Amino acid sequence: MRTYFPKQGDIEPKWFIIDAEGKVLGRLSTEIAKIITGKTKPTYTPFLDTGDHVIVINAEKIRLTGKKETDKIYRHHSLYPGGLSEKAARFVRTDKPESMIERAVFGMLPKNKLGRKMIKKLKVYRGTVHPHEAQKPERLEVA
Repeated sequence: MRTYFPKQGDIEPKWFIIDAEGKVLGRLSTEIAKIITGKTKPTYTPFLDTGDHVIVINAEKIRLTGKKETDKIYRHHSLYPGGLSEKAARFVRTDKPESMIERAVFGMLPKNKLGRKMIKKLKVYRGTVHPHEAQKPERLEVA
């Protein structure tokens, strides 16, 4: 008996839409990462991109538990001396709430070329309006 491996042409990705309103950031991100990597499908293969596309709406209404709103720090370094910039989660939420979800999901993906290809299947939007109606995304309820 030989192991079945799906061919790249056999894989047809679906589009899902998830409403992030009132959802906890970490729990939502793990579910999104599973869908993007394809771990929810029976044809999952670790070295192939078998996942689906995910659209997240209402990113500014994501919920953080505990004192993360004030204590969680997002860091970025420009690679120049003294180039470290830090922002608390409450400021990131007002400036660019999409990056909170994108960074959380990206940290859960493989750290290689495949992971960088998978993150491109995640589309995050601040409000309820998104330009992907032509793909006919299915609404997905995440607990």
